[in-house]
Amino acid sequence: MKARILQTLRDLRAYAISKNVEATFDYHEEDSYLMRFANSAISLNTNEHLIRLEITTYEGRKRASYELITDLGKLDEMKQGLDIAAEMVKHAQPLSYQPTVPVYPETFSDESGFDAALAALSNAERLAYFNAGVAGLETDDIQMSGIFSNGANTLAQINTHSEHTQYFKTSDAQVSIVLSHATLKWEVIAEQSAQKKTELLPSQLRAELAFLLDHYQHDTPRQLALGKYDIVFGPAATGELLSVMNWIGFSGGSLKRGFSFLDQEQLGKKVFSDKFSLTDDPSRLETFPFKRDFMGMPRQSFPLFKNGVFQSFTWFQDDADEFDAQPTGHTVMHNSLVLNCGDQDVSTLQELVKLPRENDILYIPFLHYMNIVNPSKGLVTASSRFGALLLKKDGSVEVPYNVRLTHSLLDIFGDGMAWLSKAQTVNNTSQSYGSRNPTAIVVPAFIQVNGLEISHSNSSY
Repeated sequence: MKARILQTLRDLRAYAISKNVEATFDYHEEDSYLMRFANSAISLNTNEHLIRLEITTYEGRKRASYELITDLGKLDEMKQGLDIAAEMVKHAQPLSYQPTVPVYPETFSDESGFDAALAALSNAERLAYFNAGVAGLETDDIQMSGIFSNGANTLAQINTHSEHTQYFKTSDAQVSIVLSHATLKWEVIAEQSAQKKTELLPSQLRAELAFLLDHYQHDTPRQLALGKYDIVFGPAATGELLSVMNWIGFSGGSLKRGFSFLDQEQLGKKVFSDKFSLTDDPSRLETFPFKRDFMGMPRQSFPLFKNGVFQSFTWFQDDADEFDAQPTGHTVMHNSLVLNCGDQDVSTLQELVKLPRENDILYIPFLHYMNIVNPSKGLVTASSRFGALLLKKDGSVEVPYNVRLTHSLLDIFGDGMAWLSKAQTVNNTSQSYGSRNPTAIVVPAFIQVNGLEISHSNSSY
């Protein structure tokens, strides 16, 4: 299949050259499988195989793109797509800058992130995973919902400036299991990300769900008073915060468009806690990485923050062209973010609850409906959901109703950061919209931030 894909791209390149058209060809093939559960039953079980071809043509400062869903057996249809894109570019409005067309210096192929066993999981295996993840936990009142998404992604690229190709193939899985009470309306969640089949461990999810269920069924629910709390964030909450930072923080394009809370004057200066180090690291297969960007630049470990000191903005090629900057190898579908671990010896929720504590601790595993209030200040808002706990100073545990946090990322990851766990885990941040783009962030299992204020507190679940 790989040989056929690359030969098809070479044929399209030859056709473009014969037509005297400057063009790039981006091939994206996905095999996607989704099993969804609701009310302790399968509510959706579907799969799809899609091939997308994006053709971009250039004429000086003009650029036009045409995308089609096609099949490898339809070369004539793909050639017609090039003809359409070639006609479109004639009528395009010139850009204010000269766009760069990639020139690949060599042929590159990376299939190190592909596991055929994970990509080809059967319906029976997905169902067995869910059954193992909730074994003995469901009742008439407590029902299960969730998703199991897995599949394979294949990307291939060529252009008229070079005969060389780029080829990437990955496998991925994303699992979320939610147990909710039919009348009380509380919900608890456990999640897992996998790059290979052996990383699918339903026993881990069951242990966490069982632990949360025990507390939600037997501990006292309460509305929290407004004020400042020492908060421990779980991996999903931390991953969501870093996803927003990826958008409104260190992106050079966001900086130039006034959509970043960082600026050039902060380069080389401390902006976060000295416990905070964030890297874009394409060597971490858990993040479904790209080891070359789509311009052909090799991607190495790229420090963003080191001990709280801001190291560099990232530059997508088109943003670099527009704002006269140097690209940094970040012309990719997603970054491979890794937040450093710390020295707190805790890796599970059970261990977190047993830790001695000088103050009450609010544990927030999941941030719901996060939104940006003011990007230039890094101000975001979200509510807690799915299994928050109040860990009392005296060792007891209570169940808090949802609360809302509205803070700047500069404060959340600032000097109030008390500790990060030694253990790291993977938070899958993939979206289900558009073409398949598996994305994950490596984060500490837990981080504690002291003195964060809650702005609203619910009076019920």
